[in-house]
Amino acid sequence: MAYIEFHNVKKSFGKNEVLKGITLEVEKGELVTLLGPSGCGKSTLLRCLSGLEEVTEGQIILDGKDITGVEPRKRNIGMVFQHYSLFPNMTVEQNVAFGLKLKKEPVEQIRESVRGILDTVGLAAQAGQYPSQLSGGQQQRAALARALVTRPKVLLLDEPLSAIDALLRHNLQVEIRRIQKELGITAIFVTHDQDEAMVMSDTIHLMYQGRMEQSGTPTQMYTHPATRFAASFIGHYNVLSRKEMETVFGVKTESEMTAFRPEVVSMKGREERGEAPKDAGNCCAAGIVTSGLSHGNILRYTVRCGSVQVDVDALFRSDRIWKEGQEVWLTLAERDCISL
Repeated sequence: MAYIEFHNVKKSFGKNEVLKGITLEVEKGELVTLLGPSGCGKSTLLRCLSGLEEVTEGQIILDGKDITGVEPRKRNIGMVFQHYSLFPNMTVEQNVAFGLKLKKEPVEQIRESVRGILDTVGLAAQAGQYPSQLSGGQQQRAALARALVTRPKVLLLDEPLSAIDALLRHNLQVEIRRIQKELGITAIFVTHDQDEAMVMSDTIHLMYQGRMEQSGTPTQMYTHPATRFAASFIGHYNVLSRKEMETVFGVKTESEMTAFRPEVVSMKGREERGEAPKDAGNCCAAGIVTSGLSHGNILRYTVRCGSVQVDVDALFRSDRIWKEGQEVWLTLAERDCISL
């Protein structure tokens, strides 16, 4: 039996059905990510687990107990939101201790627990400071400490890093993962950022329009998307129909859709090779570069092959930058093609 189980969970707001029968399992000690675009239902599912939303239909099991109708305060679940929600008139230490005081734990035990969790999140030196004196990253770690100090069965994180700048966000991803592993706590993380999901997760559950689209490890999700949406959302795959594959690459496929990543496509100038490359196991297409955009150390080119556009990723090298209008050959290994 899994530590957390969702059985055919549905949630409607009036006539709007937000969750359309979600069934999934979470093992104890895992960090699981609910990934998907805005409005797909991932935060609603998190709120159903916490008890902040009542499920319309279905069942939620936590540690062998049916908690579907249990009130939130009795579920022993910690939650960290996008907005830190720290009390501005309390110090970091007082903010973190707040939940333990509500539980009426002994003063010395509260002091010891708070000191320990502040050490864990790296805020021991800021214990006496107020939220206004902290950076955004420090405030988020204080909110994390407040959720963890009550020793919850599950930690829920609802897009907690979306308002933080890129460099600090990456550092906090690493820190949250470290703390989660160190404490061995079961955590469910909500994000719409596929890179964040890939970095942090043991398991990713991809949601789309209120349903579970695909589940797997980060490697499985990236290398073997099961549907067209999964391919378009994780890894920025090119997705071509059977007819497009035959028209562009001259390859007949049995599947309705074929996906391949931009980085597996190689590109050569047509002036370098007058005729189509003929390599065993590879397919080739003629195209014209229509644009090139920088993504850090990667240049992403869009190449028009007849009526079809193909994205190609290449390392940003000053000695090989393709210009708009340049004629090129695209080469793709058949082993890198995925049937959807």
